[in-house]
Amino acid sequence: MSVTFDTTSYIFLQLQALYNVVLKERKSVIIFDEVQKCPLARQAIKYLVKDGRYDYIETGSLISIKKNTKNITIPSEEERVTLYPMDYEEFRWALGDEATVPLLRTFYEKRLPLDRAHRDKMRDFRLYMLVGGMPQAVNAYIETNNFSMVDHAKRGIIKVYQDDFQKLDETGRLETLFMEIPSQLSQTNNRYKPYAVLGDVDDSKLRELLKDLEDSKTTLFSYHSNDPNVGMSLTKGSSKFKIFCADTGLFVTLAFWDKDHTENVIYQKLLNDKLSTNLGYVYENIIAQMLATSGNKLFYYTWPKDENHNYEIDFLLSRGAKLHPIEVKSSGYRSHKSLDVFCQKFSRIVERRYLIYTKDLNKDEETLLLPVYMTPFL
Repeated sequence: MSVTFDTTSYIFLQLQALYNVVLKERKSVIIFDEVQKCPLARQAIKYLVKDGRYDYIETGSLISIKKNTKNITIPSEEERVTLYPMDYEEFRWALGDEATVPLLRTFYEKRLPLDRAHRDKMRDFRLYMLVGGMPQAVNAYIETNNFSMVDHAKRGIIKVYQDDFQKLDETGRLETLFMEIPSQLSQTNNRYKPYAVLGDVDDSKLRELLKDLEDSKTTLFSYHSNDPNVGMSLTKGSSKFKIFCADTGLFVTLAFWDKDHTENVIYQKLLNDKLSTNLGYVYENIIAQMLATSGNKLFYYTWPKDENHNYEIDFLLSRGAKLHPIEVKSSGYRSHKSLDVFCQKFSRIVERRYLIYTKDLNKDEETLLLPVYMTPFL
């Protein structure tokens, strides 16, 4: 007596034997980790999906996946999902804290200051800024409580990024664009200046490099809105933009990349808000990260103040037919001249206005002053 057994069933049987698991139809999911290393397996997903017994998840570096698509057919069955680093609530969950973020949301919704609790909540939030949301870094912190080990994990991640950038661009220019993000943000420029970073480069090549950098999902691009309105994507300035790191923990390590490792003392000073350097660009990066994670496209707006200075709105949120402008301060400084002038200039479309800073929740006439840890609730 002969038994017929199709190839797909044989593959599933082998998987169960190799991994000592029982696959249950319509209840089990099969994960193809680092799928970029085996493009043909990615192509074969089409037939596995058609089989219908199980669901599938493909993971891997987007840069390498893009590189390894030659000579294969990309299955139309793929549904792409962007995965961000752990957000602040997920970070607190990892530390065993499920109470903080719901409580912060309640204070935000009721427009109440935290008073004495604010200082502790800011310190908790600075911990998130330093460790970041990459699982390897978070795990290193949980296991060792040692910032040097956290920094070591983050440097390992950045080196993987560097290797992947080299695969796409052997000249090193793509890698350079990424590594110079902290330097560009720390300057008084209101945009990233790629020609200052790369020198002489062909315009078409630069556009290709920037597209690869944005597609890598290691960065967040914030575009200048040439005409602040609800449809900002239609009038964005494609040649005027800022670039942020998708993970602020990695951004902090990049900022100190000139050292072999970032010493514990630097992390402790940053954690305790004692480092003398201007950390405005770090706060701007974390706010960009939180806004993007919440599903917002990033836009900013500048216009002349006088011959040598500009007004700037750091972020513009589109809400229905209205705009919510945001000005960012890295300290407790409550002045918001740019915000005031913008709201006068575009009064017909401004609904709410926010100043995000490091002090407790407050209100200054029409402007809501929010501690940085409440950004995800906007």
